[in-house]
Amino acid sequence: MQTLPTSALTRSALKKRAIRGDIVAACFLLPFTILYTVFTIYPVLQGGYISFFKWNLMGKQGYVGFDNYQTIFGDSFFWLALWNTTKFVLYSTPVIMISSLGLALLANRATKAKRVYRTIYFLPNLLSVSVISYIAIFMAQPYDMGFLSKLMHTLGVDPNYEIFWLKDKHLAWVTVVVATLWWTQGYNMMLYVSALQDIPDRLYEAASIDGATPKQQLFYVTLPMLKRTTLLILMLQIIASFKVYAQVKLITGGGPGRATRPLIQYIYEQAFTKQKLGPACAMSFVLFFILILLTLVQRRIQAKEEM
Repeated sequence: MQTLPTSALTRSALKKRAIRGDIVAACFLLPFTILYTVFTIYPVLQGGYISFFKWNLMGKQGYVGFDNYQTIFGDSFFWLALWNTTKFVLYSTPVIMISSLGLALLANRATKAKRVYRTIYFLPNLLSVSVISYIAIFMAQPYDMGFLSKLMHTLGVDPNYEIFWLKDKHLAWVTVVVATLWWTQGYNMMLYVSALQDIPDRLYEAASIDGATPKQQLFYVTLPMLKRTTLLILMLQIIASFKVYAQVKLITGGGPGRATRPLIQYIYEQAFTKQKLGPACAMSFVLFFILILLTLVQRRIQAKEEM
């Protein structure tokens, strides 16, 4: 009776173990795959399908081809909403990036209270958008009904002088950006803190021996070592800012006028107020392709950094 060599038995056992491992992994991944397909992939495909039809809340009315795309590209309100979204990205992203890095540097200092600092800085991130929006509205109310107005008059400013934060289009953007900053900077801060803890102490020790000041260590050691994390946070923040909707809707309603109405709010109004699901889905796909393009750019930059 012939017996298989020990090496063959080992390979056979390893192969069976690998197959069992693949089956177990598939069982764990299957629920996620089903849910992701049903709630993410299918809606995207269905939205793309609807964008080629005249469609309202009662259902499909007829095939129109690319007419919906021609309609939105000729719609000045679409371009205004897209520009408002882009303005929010340009206003909020640099502020949130710089603030998150500053808080991370403070929270990473070797003090007994650093955990307390991290908790305090991160807490707003746990609040819902409705709570954040209510706080922003309360702060911005005029005539001593809001915190800023009351503080201003307490400090001696003329009681007849008021700043209407939500009535001026520039100040409305300031209100939305500051509220978003306070709400979201904690998440980016924790990403920076994690990256700061991965920087080897020997680099700072070597820099100190060479006579580098804390400022020089920041610019020549810390910031270069945070480059990859900064690129990641930058792209995540840009993508998140392009999807802005809830806080603008709750704080300004898109006003004054249409000065702060973002693209997603305009898509919502077209779909559920005017029942124009075809153009709304076409606008959604334009935004989808913008986000895909940004993701590809981020992947390209990250790949170059890893080379």
